[in-house]
Amino acid sequence: MARVSLILTPGFADWEYAFIAGTGSPFYGIDVRFFAPAVGQFHSQGGLAVTVESSLQHCLDWQPDVVVVIGGTAWEGAHAADISNFLQASRSRGASIAGICGGTLALARAGLLDTVPHTSNNPAFLQDNAQGYAGHSFYRSSPVAIVADRIITAPGPAPVSFTCAVFEAAGLSAETIAQFRAMLAAEHR
Repeated sequence: MARVSLILTPGFADWEYAFIAGTGSPFYGIDVRFFAPAVGQFHSQGGLAVTVESSLQHCLDWQPDVVVVIGGTAWEGAHAADISNFLQASRSRGASIAGICGGTLALARAGLLDTVPHTSNNPAFLQDNAQGYAGHSFYRSSPVAIVADRIITAPGPAPVSFTCAVFEAAGLSAETIAQFRAMLAAEHR
């Protein structure tokens, strides 16, 4: 069974993790678990109160196949949690690393976007909010998730393509992912 860890922070974006958590375990047999840089109770952007009891060290010990950094306002600014060592250690152990919206800032700060094609909300978002970001020439303006060398990035409005990329990294078949994408797109036909 594939293991996917979702990293949450206060003010996390409700729509960015929902498809992964809501379908990954019950429909696709993925072991999805939640972790946080600072454990305890906090709220999502939409006001959902959550209690996350597992730290990033617990996540490393669990050895997920995919580490997913969910976006939110906590990643912006000088007081953001520095999870660079955790992300680098997870990648060294073979995990794919994914970041959406503000979560891409954590990847940028860890140097994971310096040498691979990637996207985010926009290039200025990374440049203005991720000290040490050196991947400018690899930035791609994309409305959907980008996957390169086990790094998955997406802008905030792309939770479907992001989920598909995470599911692919977790080992779901191309056929299953295509069915998932078609199911979510059906209302737009």
